[in-house]
Amino acid sequence: MTTIAPSRPTERVVGVADMKVSAAVGERLITYALGSCLGIVVYDPVANIAGMLHVMLPTGTIDAQKMQDKPAMFVDSGVPMLFKECYKLGAKKERMIIKVAGGAHAGVSEEADRFQIGKRNMIALRKLLWKNGVLVHANDTGGFQTSRTMWVDVATGDVTLKINGVESTL
Repeated sequence: MTTIAPSRPTERVVGVADMKVSAAVGERLITYALGSCLGIVVYDPVANIAGMLHVMLPTGTIDAQKMQDKPAMFVDSGVPMLFKECYKLGAKKERMIIKVAGGAHAGVSEEADRFQIGKRNMIALRKLLWKNGVLVHANDTGGFQTSRTMWVDVATGDVTLKINGVESTL
């Protein structure tokens, strides 16, 4: 008798300042080491289209060339690009579910986090989404979680976080 192990989804890694979109139900998109960076997942449950973005900074206006070369590095350029790429595969804005993780504080306290990058990333994201009539459906942001791993199953849209070895659904 032959035992067949259940197949695992194919993983596509989303690096820092990177973005991936997928309509392949056998895939999952995954990103690692979310500290002050944000992992942003968008999912259209009707079209089964998922996208993931790993942004580092709130705005690219400080370096226009870098923003042009690496738009996924910034909230203000990466998020519109993420939505547009999902639309190309058939996603619709009004069906999109948005989940976010990361945005942690650096240091031992919020006051010690001089640049507040994580907090500023989340503020920039919320402002941009609100301006475009979209809201965050779930998030695990802030705090002092220095490393979150996040993945989305393209078939279901389920988003999982792994923090300090413990998995939870977002």
